Amino acid sequence: MTGHVTLVGAGPGDAGLLTVRGLKALQNADVIVADRLGARAVLEQLAAEGVVLSAEVIDVGKLPGHHPVPQDGINELLVELAAAGRNVVRLKGGDPFVFGRGREEQLFCEQRGIPVDVVPGVTSAISVPAVAGIPLTHRGVATSFTVLSGHDQIDRVPGGGDHTVVLLMGVNTLGHSAHVLAAGARGADCPVAIIEDGYGATQRVTIGTLGTITGIAAARQVRSPAVIVIGDVVRLSPHAAGRSTDAVTIHGASSVNPPSIVAGSADRLSSNADAAPKPRWTDALTAGLAVDTGLVQVVETSLTSR
Repeated sequence: MTGHVTLVGAGPGDAGLLTVRGLKALQNADVIVADRLGARAVLEQLAAEGVVLSAEVIDVGKLPGHHPVPQDGINELLVELAAAGRNVVRLKGGDPFVFGRGREEQLFCEQRGIPVDVVPGVTSAISVPAVAGIPLTHRGVATSFTVLSGHDQIDRVPGGGDHTVVLLMGVNTLGHSAHVLAAGARGADCPVAIIEDGYGATQRVTIGTLGTITGIAAARQVRSPAVIVIGDVVRLSPHAAGRSTDAVTIHGASSVNPPSIVAGSADRLSSNADAAPKPRWTDALTAGLAVDTGLVQVVETSLTSR
């Protein structure tokens, strides 16, 4: 009997932002194929909160710029697992359909007879600015916004400072993006915020303008994962008075000690964190997947150095 695949958005990396439907999908899964960015943090937080997940977890190791398991290998793995009759959850950071290649995975499976459900997630494009006190729209300040992948260099973006621009995966192309946008209607004085590791233990906000942000980011050694917000809405942040701030002053509840996410939940959720088993991770190298071994050490270094 053929199983099925459920694409689940894990949100920005805080288990408290996982949807109820997403949690139910994880509880019903036989195997979870998880990215590291966002998804792994959510699984570890769930275990710490006493949520028992019986599924095997396969870590496919996707981080910004480092994909040790090629996308084709992930697609084939989903089909292989579901064809063997297993209930598969593909756990992806943020929302599967916002720069997450979720539709590609869905089509690949469906074209091979594997049914696919999609559970949306809270995209980092909205949630991460919010945790820094930055709305993407605000009456009298901004009425529209554009979300772009920083991997694609910017040629033109509509509007001026009243049209908010959100760059995902944009740290490596920040200099070019700032230069292009500063040359347009926004000008060099348009405010910019960079939120690193949103909802994570090392969350940090860096504030500047299109004219200064490249130098400031270099001095502070800003790195991925980060969300970049450009526009007048940045002035609304409590951290916009020329200050660059760290996680403890931004995040109302540090992700090191997050508020309980199971308090008051259904009886089937265990409240005994000590009794909860840790997720059973299967490294992609030992799962028989096609892995670019040259990237594995880079991924591990980037994780341990944060």
